[in-house]
Amino acid sequence: MTARSNSMPARKLPLLTPETEAFWTGGKNGELLIQRCGTCGLYQHPPLPICSACRTETVASAAVSGKGKVKTFTINHQPWMPGLDEPFVFAAVELDEQAELYIFSNILAAPEAVTSGMRVKVSFEHLDDVWLPMFTPDGEAGDEA
Repeated sequence: MTARSNSMPARKLPLLTPETEAFWTGGKNGELLIQRCGTCGLYQHPPLPICSACRTETVASAAVSGKGKVKTFTINHQPWMPGLDEPFVFAAVELDEQAELYIFSNILAAPEAVTSGMRVKVSFEHLDDVWLPMFTPDGEAGDEA
């Protein structure tokens, strides 16, 4: 997991709340932190105050591998903010830890190289007090659909 730091944010940054702070700051230690239930083991994202499966309050952030696959994606050609390079790929990444556990983020690759089922791994973009999880092609694993 790598980190990239910029001095001038080209992205709108998230508000840190007690539920989301671990997710947005885990990159400081190179970790993608996803909320997990201590009772039933379900991972859930975005984080909630209780487990969506067993309804207990035993949820806490846990480090995951940061690896997954592109489930679906779009190529954006609109320059939404000054300094945000386009075109860029926005994708639903399904994490390896659990079926249908998605992170919605950018794929840092040439748009024409991105495919559904493509294996990816997390990297972090450090802006102010957050580490935005981004994904890059995972050259260590073969593509799977």
